Amino acid sequence: MTAVDSEAAAEVLAQQLVETRLAACVQVMPVKSFYVWQGERRREAEYLLLVKTRAALYAQVESFILAHHPYETPEILQVPVTAGASAYLQWLGASTREAGGQAL
Repeated sequence: MTAVDSEAAAEVLAQQLVETRLAACVQVMPVKSFYVWQGERRREAEYLLLVKTRAALYAQVESFILAHHPYETPEILQVPVTAGASAYLQWLGASTREAGGQAL
């Protein structure tokens, strides 16, 4: 998952991740974030992106997000999936590229 500062930036990043087949799906939702950045308390509207991909693609997804993200230090987190509906997980695998970079 990652978050950006505008809906437009979220849509562009989501579309790019799906078009490059690094993600099968990206969900975008508005959130309010409360945090401390460089010693200052902040409250910001952000857009959270839930990037649906395979664990084998994490390094490529992270590199892609770092190269295209507007933040100096973007949130990029991997949340492991320990279980899921078989048909959905098969679709996710079929909708993403191989870890070596080739489309399926």
